[in-house]
Amino acid sequence: MTPAPLRFPPHPIRGVRVLHQKQNCAPHFAEIEVDFEPAAEGFAFEVAQELTVHYEPAEALSRFFEAAALGIKEQLSLPEHGVVIATRVVLRRARADTFGSHELAFRISGYLAARKALECTGRPLTAAPYDE
Repeated sequence: MTPAPLRFPPHPIRGVRVLHQKQNCAPHFAEIEVDFEPAAEGFAFEVAQELTVHYEPAEALSRFFEAAALGIKEQLSLPEHGVVIATRVVLRRARADTFGSHELAFRISGYLAARKALECTGRPLTAAPYDE
C-alpha cells in the first residue's frame, strides 16, 4: 500500500524571502517575501493589503505578482514533490527595479520561494533549472 501524498503546507511557513538577481545583458531582479498558510484545498494567492512597492509603471506590478504566483504554483505542482497543494500564499513584501524586473524574474522568484518552503518541511528536492 502506497502512503497518501502529504498536504502542503503541513503547518504555517512564514517569512519565506527570496532575492533573485542576475547581472548580465538581460538582468533579472525580483525580491519577494511570502507566507504559506494551510488551506482546505487548492491554491490561493493574495497580496497583503498593506503592501506598497515603489515602481513605475505601477500597472506592471500586478503582472509581476501574477508571475510570482504562477512560479509558486508550478513548483508545488511538480509530481516529484509528492504533495497535495492545500495552501494560501500571502505576498507580504516585494521589491522591483527599473532595470531588471520583469515577469520572468518574478516567476523565478516564486519558483525559488516554493522550493524554500518545501525545504522547511523536510521534503527532499532534486536540482532544478532555476536553482541559484
